[in-house]
Amino acid sequence: MDLRPPRPTLLVVAHGSRDPRHAAAVSALCARVRALRPGLRVEVGYLDFNAPRVPRVLERLSAEAEAEGRRAAVSGRRGGPGGGVREVVALPLLLTRAFHAKSDIPAVLRAATARLPLLTVRQAEVLGPSPLLTAALERRLAQAGVRPGDRGSTGVVLASAGSSDPEASAVIAEIAREWRHTAGWCAVRPAFASASLPRTADAVRELRAEGVGRVAVAPYVIAPGFLPDRIAAGAREAGADVLAPVLGPAPELARLLLRRYDGAVRDGARGDLRALTA
Repeated sequence: MDLRPPRPTLLVVAHGSRDPRHAAAVSALCARVRALRPGLRVEVGYLDFNAPRVPRVLERLSAEAEAEGRRAAVSGRRGGPGGGVREVVALPLLLTRAFHAKSDIPAVLRAATARLPLLTVRQAEVLGPSPLLTAALERRLAQAGVRPGDRGSTGVVLASAGSSDPEASAVIAEIAREWRHTAGWCAVRPAFASASLPRTADAVRELRAEGVGRVAVAPYVIAPGFLPDRIAAGAREAGADVLAPVLGPAPELARLLLRRYDGAVRDGARGDLRALTA
């Protein structure tokens, strides 16, 4: 019998959307994560619009731990290996560290776990930036028809959802600069669907005005929804030559989720990452 304690549960924290494609994309991504790491329990919780909400998922996990504790007491076992969920790594399904990662998600987790003393919950780092994300972007551009030999003549608009947090906008701009430097694109320009400028259509037009012959728009978003649709509309409005799909369940993205999860588990084992129940 395996006496090792169970690995912490991975709770993927997604924003949620009224658009049903959003939850479908999140589910597909989590299914790929499960396939990559058999035996790891992967749950999904949403901040808004979709069910289950994050507090409900944590309540269910806590109830399982409590039930397991009662069974152990009845059987005379001490709670330990093989018991219910006791540790959770909450991983924000976010590409930049902005309001949701800094304030919204920690507040939701603290409020929930304050009522659930059986759980220890740790928040993992957001997904970006990462070379795995630019690899996923390149996968989507290739699927949309961009060939390796096109890089030198193609300008890319890196189109993100946008944030009022200047740190998040600066990160997108830095990713654009680094991606052009390492991948050999003719140009890479950041664009935003909300909060910040330029918009996708403006970035496409700027590249055209500079003489770039072929322009591709790469949505730096995970799941379909209102803002990704705005990115696509801007690309069409300005006559972009290529519009890549959203990242969705790209294999690179699934590997990145596991990388962030493993980092949080290691930090927790060293005691470097503060539990939200503390």
